[in-house]
Amino acid sequence: MRILSSFVEKGSRFYKDHPRYFKILVVAAVSGGSLLAYSSSNSSSHHVTGDSESKKKRIVVLGTGWGASSYLKNLDLASYDVQVVAPRNYFAFTPLLPSVTCGTVEARSIVEPIRNIIKRGGESATFWEAECFKIDAKEKKVHCRPVQKSESKDKEEIIMDYDYLIVAVGARVNTFNTPGVEENCHFLKEVEDAQRIRRSVIDCFEKASLPNISEEEKKKHLHFVVVGGGPTGVEFAASLHDFVKEDISRLYPKVKDFVKITLLEAGDHILTMFDKRITAFAEEKFKRDGIDLKTGSMVVEVTNNAIRTKERSSGEVSSVPYGMAVWSTGIGTRPLISEFMQQIGQTTRRVLATDEWLRVQGSDCIYALGDCASINQRRIMEDIAVIFSKTDKDNSGKLTVKQFQDVITDICERYPQVKLYLKNKKLKGISDLLKDSEGKNNSTELDIEKFKSALSQVDSEMKMLPATGQVAAQEGVYLANCFNQMAEREKNPVGPPRIRGEGRHRFHPFRYKHLGQFAPLGGEQTAAQLPGDWVSIGHSSQWLWYSVYASKQVSWRTRTMVVSDWMRRFIFGRDSSRI
Repeated sequence: MRILSSFVEKGSRFYKDHPRYFKILVVAAVSGGSLLAYSSSNSSSHHVTGDSESKKKRIVVLGTGWGASSYLKNLDLASYDVQVVAPRNYFAFTPLLPSVTCGTVEARSIVEPIRNIIKRGGESATFWEAECFKIDAKEKKVHCRPVQKSESKDKEEIIMDYDYLIVAVGARVNTFNTPGVEENCHFLKEVEDAQRIRRSVIDCFEKASLPNISEEEKKKHLHFVVVGGGPTGVEFAASLHDFVKEDISRLYPKVKDFVKITLLEAGDHILTMFDKRITAFAEEKFKRDGIDLKTGSMVVEVTNNAIRTKERSSGEVSSVPYGMAVWSTGIGTRPLISEFMQQIGQTTRRVLATDEWLRVQGSDCIYALGDCASINQRRIMEDIAVIFSKTDKDNSGKLTVKQFQDVITDICERYPQVKLYLKNKKLKGISDLLKDSEGKNNSTELDIEKFKSALSQVDSEMKMLPATGQVAAQEGVYLANCFNQMAEREKNPVGPPRIRGEGRHRFHPFRYKHLGQFAPLGGEQTAAQLPGDWVSIGHSSQWLWYSVYASKQVSWRTRTMVVSDWMRRFIFGRDSSRI
């Protein structure tokens, strides 16, 4: 008994002093293989599998951006085993990134920890701060690596099984393979990008204020170049102008006259996705504010001290010295998406192609949303014969007006370009398709050739959805509702669409509803383009912008912080410290 007691006492002390080794010893003793136990405890990969006792389907969500966060907020977490994988542990309200670059809003005010979003009502998803580098569609696994720094050279690999995979990793900046852009330009896609730009702006002013700097060097250091005339580039240029005019000029009075802001756009106009009235107003305002707007100017190379541009009209190449350059010219494909598209045979596309239910084409259980994917709408002329045959129930070879009207609702739902065509052509009803060029009724029936002729121009109205947070957020809500319904019905994933008469698809296809867009132009003036071709420009639109962006914050915490930042700016001005 004394020997046993002594052994237990020593074992207890050893466990307290070396708990890790004690566990290895116990495993080795039980298994009979100490070498095997030690090896498994230092494995370079970890396989995360589902709970064998749980009947819940596992959903793996890649990303914490607009699409993923919207999906997670609306998903019934109690019905699924949800695993979230992303290299950042927060959601960022990206429309306010230009405000962060100039100190109007603090970076912490526009981010919300993803763990706050995925924990509600006693249910919670699991979050892994890791980066997915491979999707294995055949084995239904994703391969990830932790983003934290590790002492070992090889980071531990995490392999996760899934039943459903939601790909919402977003996109990266498109440099169009322009030499020097990656090395010398700032981007504005992430919160860290905005913080770096803010520090760089202050650095340029501090360099220009040194006593041993010549006037030429001051002009170079204080020349800020923005490449890209889209909403992000225009808003950043306007925010930077206000920052310099209202705050920086007071602190750096000796160098304020050397400041120059240049906006380079390869097209003929800026803000081409907006109404022409907004484009004209923005260009005129930038000229009044002294922002050098150069349209038709394409960047061909960026060095560490100059930008080489080529005029599209004349072909003339010129070099412009700069102090800081911001590149904002659209989105490109992430390496993960490129590799996955090759795997599933979508090599000719820029982003993942999905059907109208956001399911990746070529895969049964993988869905994609946001900037990394686009809906591949079917052309009605490809299915015209099938539509006609299913509508012609009596096999007469003719369609009556009533038969056409009975099926047009399903056709508009399956092919949204039909609805756009009817709206844009201002047709009063479907029977108008049966009229001739003079507007007279020439028939009460349609054969297949007349049917094709009536709808031959419909596909011209097809439009790609813009890569915006608004689209991604609506896609997330839609997909979450579909999964909630699937959990309730305990049925298989969505299947192919069917026309009324053989049963309708149980989920309506995704349809984007445009709620409007804003373009802040500086000086407390904003251009707003809302549904119904309603355009508003000026100070009233700026207050509308404030109210909408405050209401769209992901939580009351961020909403309160953003509003308080705006109030602080009105009272004390923008913060110009380098922090």
